Amino acid sequence: MKKIIFTDKAPAPIGPYNQAVLVDNTLYTSGQIPLDPVTMEVVGGDIETETKQVMENMKAVLEAAGMDFSNVVKTSIFIINMDDFAKINAVYGSYFNEEFAPARETVQVARLPKNVNVEISMIAVL
Repeated sequence: MKKIIFTDKAPAPIGPYNQAVLVDNTLYTSGQIPLDPVTMEVVGGDIETETKQVMENMKAVLEAAGMDFSNVVKTSIFIINMDDFAKINAVYGSYFNEEFAPARETVQVARLPKNVNVEISMIAVL
């Protein structure tokens, strides 16, 4: 059974997709970028600020599904500049218990929606 997850505490989709889909006990999130969920404007300034906004958006989506970061089993991180990896990793890592951190890949890409510098998606299980 497929259940659509939506919260107004994370940015509304800007295309034909949902914030997340729950199938049985597995949650598949769409990628989150650093959008303020109220203004739908990009939160910028530096890569740490962008990453924190992405993680807060992800936190809201997880909570809407009755989960938190301890439920996350896999993440995908897309970044514009691999030189930002250490800064992104520091912010990202602060949301997880390192002993139980999820599997992950980090990929440098040419461009992301709204010209942001980071996008993250997750898979979580109950």
